[in-house]
Amino acid sequence: MFNWLTVLILLSIEIASNMLYHLTNLITKSINIKRNPNSNPEFLTVITKPLTERIVQLDKKAIESVAFGNASTDISLLKRYCSFKNESNNGTFIQVPDKYCSFLFAKVQWADWLIGLVLLIISIICLCLCLFLLVKILQSLLKGTVKSIIFKMVNANFPGMFKHLTPYLALLVGCILTILVQSSSIFTSTLTPLVGLGIITIERVYPFTLGSNIGTTITGIMAALTATSEKDLRNSLQIALCHTFFNIIGILIWFPIPFMRFPIPMAKNLGEIAAKYRWYVFGGVLGPIVLIIILVILINILQKYKPNFLPAPLRTWL
Repeated sequence: MFNWLTVLILLSIEIASNMLYHLTNLITKSINIKRNPNSNPEFLTVITKPLTERIVQLDKKAIESVAFGNASTDISLLKRYCSFKNESNNGTFIQVPDKYCSFLFAKVQWADWLIGLVLLIISIICLCLCLFLLVKILQSLLKGTVKSIIFKMVNANFPGMFKHLTPYLALLVGCILTILVQSSSIFTSTLTPLVGLGIITIERVYPFTLGSNIGTTITGIMAALTATSEKDLRNSLQIALCHTFFNIIGILIWFPIPFMRFPIPMAKNLGEIAAKYRWYVFGGVLGPIVLIIILVILINILQKYKPNFLPAPLRTWL
């Protein structure tokens, strides 16, 4: 709910004034930016990379070509060959594939979209299975006295007049942990079943989640600093800063003042509805996606046949 509420406010402001664009453009132009290829350190990736590379490998050069519009329509994003050899053709040496890469789909001659769909389905199944097992394990471990002790420790506040600083410490912890695992999804997905088991309150999860939002933007900034050229570096850094200021402004709106923490009661109400009507969960996730797809299709149709019906900025995607 935090993201939705922040988008509703900042999107309107951005359309009217380009506030985030001008702010981040001023910052990137006023600082001396230097590319640092080692600025995005690997933490959790060191553990997961050997496994993921056995499942799929992407051709970074092909992705760059697509991004810059230099690729043909039938280019594959999969890195199927890991070594090449030179062969002579009428006195000219050309590189030809020599050895397949050693991952699951290297020799599968499917279209990229089909392989992506299969991987998406497998990923969703693995995610649901992991969350299910996590909940079952926690349910078996956290019972009775153990659950009560952990509940008191996790949801405790600083003593006396310092109790109001506790949420800010939780925000900082969420930020640091997300930087370490380099994924807000991992952090928040771990917290979700803990709330369902009654181990941690929604009021305490809220600052953890906001801190996680900041942590993932810092990861984005570190990734932006690895860009290959100065122009790409400034553009990628500006986008990363837009993401950062989006979350900072949202936190300043929905967090410091207690009665402005509307995402908490809204999340509780949605949770009560989802507990009563299980189909609502799927509708809440798929509904906005379907609406956005329909909206984009309608805009494309209007751009082609009735452009005058659209506001000037929407008459073209350029």
